[in-house]
Formats: sequence, structure tokens, C-alpha cells
Amino acid sequence: VGKKVILLDIMTYSCINCIRTFPYIADWYKKYEDKGLIVIGIHTPEFEFEKNIDNVAEAMKKYGITFPVVLDNDYGTWSAYKNLYWPRKYLIDIDGFIRYDHIGEGGYAETEEAIQELLKERAAVLGESVSVNMPVTNGAVERGAINQSPETYIGSARNERLANGEPGRTGTKNFIKPRTLSESSLYLEGLWDVEPQFGENMEAGARIIYPFAARKVYLVMSADAPLDVEVTLDGKPLGDQRGDDVKSVNGKDVVKVSESRLYNLYSGKEFGSGVIEIKPLSKGLKAFAFTFGS
Repeated sequence: VGKKVILLDIMTYSCINCIRTFPYIADWYKKYEDKGLIVIGIHTPEFEFEKNIDNVAEAMKKYGITFPVVLDNDYGTWSAYKNLYWPRKYLIDIDGFIRYDHIGEGGYAETEEAIQELLKERAAVLGESVSVNMPVTNGAVERGAINQSPETYIGSARNERLANGEPGRTGTKNFIKPRTLSESSLYLEGLWDVEPQFGENMEAGARIIYPFAARKVYLVMSADAPLDVEVTLDGKPLGDQRGDDVKSVNGKDVVKVSESRLYNLYSGKEFGSGVIEIKPLSKGLKAFAFTFGS
């Protein structure tokens, strides 16, 4: 305060909405750092594994984040700002006042224009001659179609879309796949231990089944030891619609889960629908949440 314009980015590394904002924020940091802007990432975890500093550091390296990032593991900063959203950006002027606030993705040109305006104010206050009239960054933002499947949690704390079990119930249960499936509903098959944050398969071959509407499907997963997960679409291999984290192995589409993070399972050429099935080939997969893109 009194020296810099501050951009606070409240985020977490397995949130697809946060990930899609990272290139823009990294670009602003590069363009305006020497003109009086400091960017501070406030990493507030949604899941327990996101509290691990090594996981966060690896993710920031992966996404090209070089500005300082602090771990808000006890939600102290999140709570101080009375925040409810990932991501959220606050712009603070040289006098320490919040002058701009943006929730979620998008608004990139508007945000950069606000950065420029506050940097001009800063230069005037400090008597500096700094030019900040640079072209603003415009970018296409992935926007969900009206009927796009919503974020869906597997853990009992928020699994209200579980359609063949009791939402909110914690514990181990043998789930049976029904004959009829409803779109944007979560189904489990086989023996699963459903904990507040995740569901863990207790036997090889247990499945997660989700009839979705989207162009891209992501799933947050982790495992105590690396394991392979087979992914199918309508009972068949994904083929050329494999997500970035899926590889073809002996005629099957497989994801190797070795890190606690968001995995891209399906990437269609256009918006569509289908039934995606996730089958761990050994026990011990922890599945947290589906997110979708269009």
C-alpha cells in the first residue's frame, strides 16, 4: 500500500474456471510488473490435497505462474473478504482501497482497463512518468451452453446429484447401476466408500457413470499410489475424442492417475452428449468432482 497497485487472485489449482484465467493473469503480470502492478495469488483449497505446498508449487509451475502465491489453507483471507467463489479477483489501488471486483471467468478486457486506470493514478500520485497505454488482452472464453451439465461432486458433503444412492450419506456401499439413466446425474456401480470430499472405489472394476451434455469433461482425481483408469464413451473407447490426459493402451483409453489434480477425460469436436464411464483398474481411486466445458 502506497507503493503498488495490487491484484489479488483467489483461486485453487484443480478448479477449471481458475485454470482458464491463468494465462490472462500471467500476461498482465508480465506486462505491468515494471509499471507498478503486483499480482498475489491467494490459493484457497477446495479439497484436502490442495493444501499440500508441493502440489501447489508443481501446479503453478505447470501453468506458468511466476507471481507470488500464498497458501490460504485455513481460509483466513477467503473469510476476511467474505468470498464465496473460485476464482475471484480484487484490484486494490495505491491507497489500499478495493476499486474493482470480478467473480469467475471473463471480463478480461474490462479487468485490464481497470488495471491501467489504477496504474495511471499511481503514477500521478508518485510523480512517475510511466506509460500504461498498452493494447488490452482480448480472448475467447469457454461459455457453457444452456443445457451444459453442472459441476457435480462425488463426496457426500455435496453429492446432491447422486441418483442411485442416498445423497449426503457417508460410508461404504455396494451400488447397482439402474437400467435407466438421467442426463446430468451421477451413478456409482460396485463397492464405493463415499467420504465427505470424495468417493473411493474399494474394488477393481467399480465404476463412475455420468450421462453428460458438454464438449469437454474433466474429473478431479487422486490416488495414494499410481493407478490406471479406463474411460469409455457410450460403452466404447473415446478414439479421437480423448481428453489431454487419456492415452490409448492395448486398445483401451486409459488415464494414469499419479497426481492429485484435475484430469481432462473427454474433448469433443463440438457440444454433444453421451454416457462417460470411469473404471479404475485397481482399488484406491479417489474421485472428487466433475466439471464441464463447451
